[in-house]
Amino acid sequence: MLALAQAAAQPSPFLQLVPIVLIFGIFYFLLIAPMRKRQKALQRMIEELEKGDRVVTSGGLHGEVAALVGNAVLLKVADNIKVKVSKSAIAALQESESDG
Repeated sequence: MLALAQAAAQPSPFLQLVPIVLIFGIFYFLLIAPMRKRQKALQRMIEELEKGDRVVTSGGLHGEVAALVGNAVLLKVADNIKVKVSKSAIAALQESESDG
């Protein structure tokens, strides 16, 4: 009789997995999905770079795209000064200058 009562008191294996599945679902929708969306947007922006776009690199270097060379970008950072950086180093397009 005691063994029957203990067997009835244990939840089914399916009910034990429900909290784990819920935690994974919450984790996916709060962390993984937005991160993938940002990565796709950044990749699209990098693919659509054109000469004359003002960009910021992940190292904080601001410049204007002078040329696209394969997987690299030639950035004009000052008069007659160009720097070759990897496309993967481009972090964002620079907003319009409001320095005046």
